[in-house]
Amino acid sequence: MTSRGRFLKVLNGEMPDRVPVAFFIVDQGHFITQVYPGIDPYDHAEVQLKTIEIQKQLGVDVFARMVYDINPYHVHFGGVDVSQETENWEVRTQELINGNTIIKRSTIRTPDGTLTQDFSINRIRKDTFMYACTKKPIKTPEDLDIAIKYEPKITEKQRQKTIKCIRRMKEAVGDDGILGVWAPHGPFNIASTLIDHTELYSLFLTDNEYFDKLMNFALDRTTEYMLAMDDAGPDVLCVGGNVAGGFLGRDIFEEYILPFEKRYVDLCQARGTPVMYHNCGEIMALVESYKKMGCRIVEPFSPPPLGDADLAKAKGIVNGAYDMVGGIDQVNVLQNGTVGEVKEITERTMKIGKPGGKFILQSADFLEYGTPLENLEAFARTAIDHAWY
Repeated sequence: MTSRGRFLKVLNGEMPDRVPVAFFIVDQGHFITQVYPGIDPYDHAEVQLKTIEIQKQLGVDVFARMVYDINPYHVHFGGVDVSQETENWEVRTQELINGNTIIKRSTIRTPDGTLTQDFSINRIRKDTFMYACTKKPIKTPEDLDIAIKYEPKITEKQRQKTIKCIRRMKEAVGDDGILGVWAPHGPFNIASTLIDHTELYSLFLTDNEYFDKLMNFALDRTTEYMLAMDDAGPDVLCVGGNVAGGFLGRDIFEEYILPFEKRYVDLCQARGTPVMYHNCGEIMALVESYKKMGCRIVEPFSPPPLGDADLAKAKGIVNGAYDMVGGIDQVNVLQNGTVGEVKEITERTMKIGKPGGKFILQSADFLEYGTPLENLEAFARTAIDHAWY
């Protein structure tokens, strides 16, 4: 069975010959600059091809994931769209330097008022950058009304670029695996990139009308970007859902957040492409809730201390309602553990996840810079040795 066939069996709820074994590798910086030093971090196509190449070399089933080139920064990393202007959306941006951080400070003028935001690009090491909207544009309900009315929509040029990039990478993966694309986050994650977190975490209680309007905007403004990605035929739509986290509790999540997340998941999966919902933090309180959301895959079940996942307990709760992906701590085990520890934890995790299928063993989150190749080789060999049904 090919790696692609193996993955697709799992995604279709069928039993493969063995558990697919994969790495989570982000397509800029971090681990990829470790194994390919000197690569141009802004040659996104070449970097993505290298993430495919290294997975093949390590002998795992390729699970490629795309974010750069297919997402304008505002869609995935936050803020409103300052990349284009219209008659009623005038953008002025200045660049400021603060140590290793470039701050793009934008003023957006519209007929009904002005929005301001800071978007920061932080260089954490050579060729590795972190992106975030660090001063949010929505500070009042009036600001939200301006964004709803005037923020530009996806252009046909952007749509065609997205489709072209995705199809190229799917062809490059071929039968060696599958291609996932980072679609826009779920609505609560998107909302967190538009207003301050401290306000968002209580807004559903303090001003529910404002909260509902914000969540609807978060969903509506990104749907066309998601549909463009889906038009290209990816195997999986990866959707971020970590901001709600487990700490809000199941009751709060299901009453205020789940209805919007479910609407978005339903839109994503309407044409058959499965959603992989990503919560890399506290997940146990929401494992049952994700069954109600209807996503076909959930990841990454990060074990303590990075998360709170108890894989055996979670597998019992899920009971085959969705595919489960992940399980191996990428920092404390793969980056900082010994080869012996990697083998022991990999074998133990495989034995927990394997029974009954609907499981993909993977590093819980993206591989960090400085992860020893011998640890990754030990993970791959051990996992595949114990993966067969």
